Amino acid sequence: MLHLTRILFVTGLLALCLSFQPADQPADSPRDLPSRFPEARRIVAIGDLHGDLAATRRVLGLAGAIDDKDHWIGGDLVLVQTGDQTDRGDGEQAILDLLMRLGKEAAAAGGAVHVLNGNHELLNASLDFRYVTPGGLADFEDAVPRAAIDSIPKSVEEPQRARAAAFQPGGPYARVLAARNTIVIIGQNVFVHGGVRPEHIDYGIDRINDEVRSWLSGEGPRPEFVDSRRGPTWTRLYSSNPDTAACDTLTLVLERLSARRMIVGHTIQEGGIAPFCGGKLWGIDVGMSAFSGGKPQALEIAGDSVRVIRED
Repeated sequence: MLHLTRILFVTGLLALCLSFQPADQPADSPRDLPSRFPEARRIVAIGDLHGDLAATRRVLGLAGAIDDKDHWIGGDLVLVQTGDQTDRGDGEQAILDLLMRLGKEAAAAGGAVHVLNGNHELLNASLDFRYVTPGGLADFEDAVPRAAIDSIPKSVEEPQRARAAAFQPGGPYARVLAARNTIVIIGQNVFVHGGVRPEHIDYGIDRINDEVRSWLSGEGPRPEFVDSRRGPTWTRLYSSNPDTAACDTLTLVLERLSARRMIVGHTIQEGGIAPFCGGKLWGIDVGMSAFSGGKPQALEIAGDSVRVIRED
């Protein structure tokens, strides 16, 4: 009888947590999101945001994606954010909710928003909060019901327990992350936080995306490549002054993916968005958050034309 009571309690607790959803989150996150999409008339890619809501609004405005009320005005624009919305700032929940809502508004207008998972999203799902601000911990106190917070092991420090309940696999914000890709290909453009290496293609782009989604939704094990410094959200092979060998590897990867260029975040480009390897790689992390002190920039791709959009 006691065993049955425990089962009923755990089942009810899980149902309570799953029913508590961030604003605008669909009841069921997609399980079969494709990794490849057709060419778009205009693509704008933006890099790391790191919890800075003001910088996020500025760069979305710069891209022509939103108005002054934070609503989509991009029409058929395809917007890509290459990961790292979380950590180092206090506006994470608002950023996650804003990007999720814009995805719906864009789809209704004939456009699209592709938000990718970076290493910092996956760190949070791993309950690694070393880069979280005190405000970032407090921000998620209202993100989950009290019962879900109380279910977190006592080994997690009290200030971190609400965030842990929100981001642990199966939690409400982990399910937001589960509705995304880690790697996406749009036409001949590959978007990823860190980079795609040959072994990632061997493993399978779809498989990488599917395994991350399965883990985040609480339905599968944590993929080994989540921690790897050679993994798609961690590698800096191409984005940190790549040498000839790195560019040769990039060329091979792009040929295998039938792609023309790769766009990555993760590594701050001190001089602004920068091309490498003859324009086959674009580094778009400009450290635009208050933590890093950079200015918003975006990368626009329209057919054969690639240009940097700056506030000035």
